[in-house]
Order: sequence, then structure tokens, then C-alpha cells
Amino acid sequence: MMATKLDYYAVLEISRDANSDEVKKAYRRLAMQYHPDRNPGDASAEARFKEISEAYDILKDDQKRAAYDRFGHAAFEGGGPGAGGFDFGGGLGDIFEQMFGDMMGGRRGGRRSGSDIQVQVSISFTEAFAGVRKPITVPTRVTCESCDGTGSADRDQGAETCPTCHGAGKVRAQQGFFLVERVCPTCHGAGKVVRNPCTVCRGAGTVERDRTLEVAIPAGVEDGTRIRLSGEGEAGGKGAQPGDLYVHIAVEPHPIFQRDGANIYCRVPLRMTQAALGTEIEVPVVDGSRAKVKVPAGTQTGENFRLRGKGFSVLRSSARGDMYIQVSVETPQHLTRRQRELLDEFEAEAEDHARANPESTGFFSKVRDFFEGKL
Repeated sequence: MMATKLDYYAVLEISRDANSDEVKKAYRRLAMQYHPDRNPGDASAEARFKEISEAYDILKDDQKRAAYDRFGHAAFEGGGPGAGGFDFGGGLGDIFEQMFGDMMGGRRGGRRSGSDIQVQVSISFTEAFAGVRKPITVPTRVTCESCDGTGSADRDQGAETCPTCHGAGKVRAQQGFFLVERVCPTCHGAGKVVRNPCTVCRGAGTVERDRTLEVAIPAGVEDGTRIRLSGEGEAGGKGAQPGDLYVHIAVEPHPIFQRDGANIYCRVPLRMTQAALGTEIEVPVVDGSRAKVKVPAGTQTGENFRLRGKGFSVLRSSARGDMYIQVSVETPQHLTRRQRELLDEFEAEAEDHARANPESTGFFSKVRDFFEGKL
């Protein structure tokens, strides 16, 4: 059985009306995320990267994109109208229809899809970690219940075929050597006319209404992720297919944790004595648990301690990131007289500064050599 290919727009996580800059930006973002060099040994990431590259190769080219919008994946496979670009078997009128039909108001019959809707949902850092279901209210157009979306006050009669365009939704006129096609002035591209319009929707077949639905946000989503809900956009006029709903995710920052891809970082300040003598600290984990970390004597600022598998889930993969405890040694401030005396004694009794403080000793040794012309 042949595997079903994903929609190229869904692969790049963009809408069908995205411009070339949006296509390029989406490709760069996803390619960086799933590039094999950044995911060594991850077969699912490699497969995802190939899907992204294939989708971008088609959608970045205006001619290929037009063929894909018209014929889908069949445009680049053997057989069907897509194999040769267009099917010219039906004469000049059908050629014009295939090349420009969608641009002039949709398929024959004039049924236009409803508009796509974009909304933004803010979630907390912990919700992004665990996943969450969020109710959202969308101001949109829905099918008119009074007329069942027909636009007609008489449900039995419904809409009639437009007498001007005969249901095509557009009219053609010969101007010299050119055949010019325009949206039908009578039905405005719908292909049908309503003799007795519905009093609720005034013949449109849809009405404005706030609609509430629940969005399942998977664990591991990043700030800026876009989720597509097919068919949850605005209702199409007079029985046409509805549009899609695009939910943009905004992840709120956390006061303790920071994120880099699937990894989580937690900066922990240590007292100078803790870092010098060694200690054991208890740190929070995003899932609400606690972890104990042993800090060895002589720990320096910038050292990391790794907690495996405590990071974010990786979308479309069973992999999981790690959590890193980043140590920052804090120099004491506002010392008492006795504390200063103790530190003075400590400094005076240090017999081997080079061994106790190798980094500072090495730096100032290089500074001395520099001023003496040795470097």
C-alpha cells in the first residue's frame, strides 16, 4: 500500500494563502529544528526534514505551487492531469477553466470555501511542558440554522441556477484575440441565485456568531507554534466547505526555568563557601517534583549539572530533552567586620595561590608577560 503524503502546506505549518516570504521563513525555522546535524541518529527527525525540503521545493516555485494547488500530489506523479501539467482534452474553454478557474472564484458552480481564521492562545511554561486542552472563543460565520445554509427562505425551493452564467459563477467575453473571463455580475460568483432570501442571513447562508471549542495543545509545543484545525474556520456560503482555523501558540516565560529547544535550564546561585567546600542542593523540576544535586568542592561559575530526560517532549518523536542546572557562584556583599577579618586571614594563609586559584593566577601571569613584551 502506498503511503499517503501529507499536505505540503500542513508540512510547513502555513496557510494556503501564505506569501513567498512566509513560505521561506517557515522552511528555515523547521529546517533548523529538524536538520540531521542537530538531531544525530534520530530517524524521525531525518524523515521530517525530507518532508519539509520536498514541500518547500514545490511551494517556493510559483508554477509548481499553482499545479499543486490545482491537482495536489498528482501534479508530480505519473498519470492524471498533473502528469503533464494540465489536461487539454476539453478544448479552449476547459483549458481556461483549469488555468484560471480558482483565481476567478473557485470551481465550476461557484462554491467558495469559507475564510480561514487565525487566533492566538497564551499558555504557561508548565502547560507547554505537559500539554493542555484550552477552550477558545472564535468570532466567526456559521451556517444559518434558519435556512440550513441555503440562503433561501423556502427550504424546498432553495437556490436556483444563475440564468446569466448558467451555474459557472463567471462569464466570458471575446475581446479581439483574447477570451476575457469575469465574475458573474448576477450571482457574484456563486453560480446560483436566491429568489426568496432568508430573512435571518439575508441570502448569505451564514450568520455571525461567537463559537467556543476546545483546542488540544500537545506537550512540547514551542512559542510561535501554529496548530491547524481543518474545517473549523468560517462556514462557506450556500453549502460550500468551511475554512480552517489556525491557532498560534504564545508560551509565557517562567521565573525560574528557561528553554532552548527541548532542553530546560535552571540557574542556581551558590554561596562562595558552598562552591568552595561542596554541598548538596535540592532543585525544582518542571513536572512539580524535586531533584537533589551534589555539587563537588571547587565548583566554578558556569558549570552545568545534567538531569537526563527532565526536559521537554519532542513533537512527533519519542525523544525527550534534558534539564541543566547552571551554577553561579555569588560573591558575598555587606560583610561584617568579623567576616572581613576571616577572609583576610584566609587570604594571608593561602600558601599556594596558583593551586587554589589557577584561572586567575594564569590570567595575571599572561598580563605580566604582555606588559613585558613576551606576548
